[in-house]
Amino acid sequence: MKLNVLHIITKLELGGAQQNTLYCLLKHDRSKYNVFLVSGTEGILVKKAQQLKDVKVILLPGLKHELSPWSDLRCLFTLRKLFIKEKIDLVHTHSSKAGILGRLAARLAKVKIIVHTVHGFSFNEFQPVLKKKLYIFLERLAAKYTDKLIAVTGMDIEKGLKAKIGKPEKYTVIYSGFDLNEFTTLQNNAETKKGLGIEDGYKVVGMVACFKPQKNPLDFVRMAGLVKEKHSKTRFLLVGDGELRPEIEKLIAEKNLQKDIIITGWREDVARFIHVLDVFVLTSLWEGLPRVLPQAMCAKKPLVASAVDGSKEAVIDGKNGYLAAPGDYFALAERVVQLLLDEKLCKKMGEAGFALSKAWDQDEMVKKIEAVYDEQAAVKI
Repeated sequence: MKLNVLHIITKLELGGAQQNTLYCLLKHDRSKYNVFLVSGTEGILVKKAQQLKDVKVILLPGLKHELSPWSDLRCLFTLRKLFIKEKIDLVHTHSSKAGILGRLAARLAKVKIIVHTVHGFSFNEFQPVLKKKLYIFLERLAAKYTDKLIAVTGMDIEKGLKAKIGKPEKYTVIYSGFDLNEFTTLQNNAETKKGLGIEDGYKVVGMVACFKPQKNPLDFVRMAGLVKEKHSKTRFLLVGDGELRPEIEKLIAEKNLQKDIIITGWREDVARFIHVLDVFVLTSLWEGLPRVLPQAMCAKKPLVASAVDGSKEAVIDGKNGYLAAPGDYFALAERVVQLLLDEKLCKKMGEAGFALSKAWDQDEMVKKIEAVYDEQAAVKI
């Protein structure tokens, strides 16, 4: 008997959680599973999702990131009705809003198996206390009705257990995979640099991220200003887009860095941009385990990142890169300059990162996720 498996995610923006979800939907074994996707209507990957073969895609306008009690309640009962109508056997939720609403709706609909992937928890140290407590309460409640919690990093398991979310036996780690070949294949860096307007002899420092508070891209701009003072022949690359773009552009102008910082906008071909970098930077305030770090490792790039959550699992300080306290763009700048001035150190750290990157193979990720499904089905169905 085939299982009806439904993935649900809040928003199909260009991020690791979204790309992983779409890859699972693409690769799920059709001899074992009928596959469904539920998402909000927003995001650059909506069209890509709708083009997936043999996937029933359902877009819900009421499924949004922002908290809205009345809208969320309506969405909860819409999901319950949908799960019953489609005779869903297994609901696999992703992201905080879809994760909570989807699991509660699955419980109300008496779905046999409920799985959730923690792509970083919804609560963090930068939230107001009451908001953080609310998120922890909701995560605890949803975890009670979850058969298996997949974490993309061991750090999230520690964080969840510390907050009394779920039991240890409910958790398992499955890394957020990607196509390793895409990042190990050599690129035409000279052509990419020319297209970006980067002059010969200039070093390139970059970041790939959605421009939202979590990723803290304004600190990348502040760091760039400090690096420029010590290493003038440097250009900076921001690959991404999002709500903070106007603030980023304003800060770039204030610091007179218009010629130095290049913003590419949304790109799906991030590998070609990572390959032109000399140093990869990530300024996040909180994370799950961002795929861009192992992607940069796969391309043999040294890393400089804020020491948060899963980033500390990918970046081994002093081996394949450096860590700095979140928000400390002075320390980030200092480490970036150190690497720009030492090509041997860059190469050594890049090679060390490459040796560690094999754990993020996307096909292994799908196999491990399906093993979770089969394990639960053997017990519940």
